[in-house]
Amino acid sequence: MLKQAQLARDLVLVGGGHAHALALRMLAMRPVAGVQVTLVSPASHTPYSGMLPGLIAGHYRFEETHIDLARLCQWAGVRFVAAEVSGLDLRARTLTLPERPPLAFDVLSLDIGSQPELDSVPGAREHAVPVKPVADLWQRWQELETSLPGRAGPLRLALVGGGAGSVELALAMSRRLRGKPLQLTLFCAAEDILQSYNGLARAAVRRALADAGIAVHCGNRVASVSAGCLELDDGRTAPFDALFWCTGAVAASWPQASGLDTVEGGFLAVRDTLQSVTDDAIFAAGDIATQLAHPRPKAGVYAVRQAPVLAANLHNYLLGRPLRSHRPQQRFLSLLSLGERRATADRGPFAATGAWVWRWKDRIDRSFMARFEELPEAMPALAADSLPEALAAGAQAPCGGCGAKVGGDSLAAALAELRLLYPGLCPEPGSADDAAVLEAPAGGIQLQSLDILRGLVSDPWVMGRIAANHALSDLYASGARPRSALAAVTLPFCSPALQQRELVQLLAGALKEFEPVGCRLVGGHSLQGPELALGFAVTGEPLVAGRLLPKRGLQPGDQLLLTKPLGTGTLFAAHMQLRADGRDITAATEVMLQSNYAAARLALEHGAAAATDVTGFGLWGHLLEMLRPGQHAELSLDAVPALPGALASLKAGLHSSMHPANARLASCALVPQPRRDLLFDPQTSGGLLVGIARERAGALQGALRAAGYACATIIGEVAAGDGEQIRCT
Repeated sequence: MLKQAQLARDLVLVGGGHAHALALRMLAMRPVAGVQVTLVSPASHTPYSGMLPGLIAGHYRFEETHIDLARLCQWAGVRFVAAEVSGLDLRARTLTLPERPPLAFDVLSLDIGSQPELDSVPGAREHAVPVKPVADLWQRWQELETSLPGRAGPLRLALVGGGAGSVELALAMSRRLRGKPLQLTLFCAAEDILQSYNGLARAAVRRALADAGIAVHCGNRVASVSAGCLELDDGRTAPFDALFWCTGAVAASWPQASGLDTVEGGFLAVRDTLQSVTDDAIFAAGDIATQLAHPRPKAGVYAVRQAPVLAANLHNYLLGRPLRSHRPQQRFLSLLSLGERRATADRGPFAATGAWVWRWKDRIDRSFMARFEELPEAMPALAADSLPEALAAGAQAPCGGCGAKVGGDSLAAALAELRLLYPGLCPEPGSADDAAVLEAPAGGIQLQSLDILRGLVSDPWVMGRIAANHALSDLYASGARPRSALAAVTLPFCSPALQQRELVQLLAGALKEFEPVGCRLVGGHSLQGPELALGFAVTGEPLVAGRLLPKRGLQPGDQLLLTKPLGTGTLFAAHMQLRADGRDITAATEVMLQSNYAAARLALEHGAAAATDVTGFGLWGHLLEMLRPGQHAELSLDAVPALPGALASLKAGLHSSMHPANARLASCALVPQPRRDLLFDPQTSGGLLVGIARERAGALQGALRAAGYACATIIGEVAAGDGEQIRCT
């Protein structure tokens, strides 16, 4: 057996730009033992800027033009933190993130791009859509397209800027909106567009703009912007319905505010090793960085060329080895798309235009994106003889979260055996509730529950929030308010410094969920082990004095209402196998972070008869626990809400490792199909399943949706009768 390396240092990469995406892929192929790598980026997908005009023009789909960072990090064994950095403390070696503890680092790399300069023109920041960050641009463009149907009169679009980005964007917008009433105008302060391009390329682009009916105004700056109107230096005005700002780039303010040396525009000053001139442990690449010895224009091609040197130097710096120098090329080939499937090539005195140039550009762009779609199947890892025998033979790895529970049949058999040995000390079959009800010393009752999760997400702060929500949910399902919690934490083997950082992130995440409901963290127990596990023993009291929500209070005629969609088990199983879309994982995480507290309170207010939370045994298993002898439930499969991507994942046969045990709870043979399989999918921090009288069910559903449970749905009803306890239609 190989000994697992103890984690000792944190390498944090901020930004999912081209340089970092490539560098992550390279670092994963040559990992440094003992280093924990984290990528911080605002969203699971980052756009490839070279294909964004093609996306807007309609030549590509979203998936073809965006790198799935969540999938890339899962493959690389890298933590993914979906957040935007707003500050850097050089002395404390921490990054400021919104609404969470600072994130510590030992070595830091920045690849956060740039943004258009807005503040020199009054009103631009308030009324213009900046083209960077490009991820935000795509969202704003979709919102604009959604608003078009039913519009009276032509859409007036204005773009400010005369570089390649603004020209490509204007032509792409024109192509996308062809056949629709459109007035598109490009405003350029310089005497001509594309100042750095040769005359042949510039003439070809001007012809394309004219053919597309795009008006171009050069040699006149925008003086100010107000709602729906541009004012130019010469006093003329130009009305618009939407304004896109594509002018010269500047950096985000926080790197300069940290005390790092910068150049004009706030860009980090770096050596040819891509290290900050201020701090050797801080690297930067892409638009955010300027190499003092070799300054170059801000263009994606330079970031791509920096990636191998960045990856090598991060690797060598961590190992104490000499670093490489990067010398960027003087010139680069520019391939500029012209809206239709045509493009212009420019390099030095060379220029060419045509459909063949677009096909050339398309091949280059698709080749770049293939590096992130076609990831190597096997990562460099421990030798096969260090793995458990079943895994080395190719069996599915056990899932995290509540998908790691012991199967219901195994658990029931073990308890039955123990009752024979220790009668009176073990719960009788069907007697256990979501939370144990105890008599309080001073009168009244208390409720206790315990839940522990195997690591499910790589971000420890988010994991802390999920584990806290999951543990509290049993109290909510019983109609109780939490009062105190004890933590049980197993940390992966790591240095004392990393232990402290990990505990802060995990428990701060939990406290974020405890705070709104007044639950105090009163203590706990921690130890180290081969992998992360986190749970809480929680204590509470009834939300309504003298009243609880029983699990087995259903009556014939009661409606069954589910408050959250299903599918976390299959989605995270797919994520482990690199077959999930990062956007679906983000959506699943957001649902797991939604507390069941408000749902429980509303269930009590509307007179619910029974409730449970849907977790590891799936909807089928937890519904079975609610039914008493002589009762059965009739479910409408089509009504059961599913998370985005969950049904497709189940259709592909991607099941959680807990799924087969859950399916065995069904006493009849079931034909596999996605909607039925969804009933056996284990949920982590799942929703409540509520039984309520028919006449009150609609009102409860409406109240739940108004409270933010958008998928709250009546999925079936309870009836009297023997036979199969759960029947599907």
